[in-house]
Amino acid sequence: MRPLYLIGGIVAVATGVVGIFVPLLPTVPFMLLAAWLFGKSNPAWEQRLLDHPTYGPHIRAWRESGAISRKGKAWAVIGLTISAAVGLVFLQSHWRFVPLGVALVTGTWILTRPGK
Repeated sequence: MRPLYLIGGIVAVATGVVGIFVPLLPTVPFMLLAAWLFGKSNPAWEQRLLDHPTYGPHIRAWRESGAISRKGKAWAVIGLTISAAVGLVFLQSHWRFVPLGVALVTGTWILTRPGK
């Protein structure tokens, strides 16, 4: 299983890096996933993520208390709101409400996590 976890971690990091440049694609959740996968396959790479100046504090806060920073929450809610609005404007029929439903459920979950 270790090779699969390692490949998954590499894919998660790559997706997170793409998220740096692509609007509305979250970076930190992919880094959280990568840290977990590397923890099962390559502890040295997990430690590199934990020591990273940008992502390390977010990973540690999530592991310690399930916390999401206020800034992270704000950006997530903004992104969800934009996605829901785009769906309402551009999607047809009942599909237009799917992004709104996802945004409401996901946004509520995010807002109920502890802040840091």
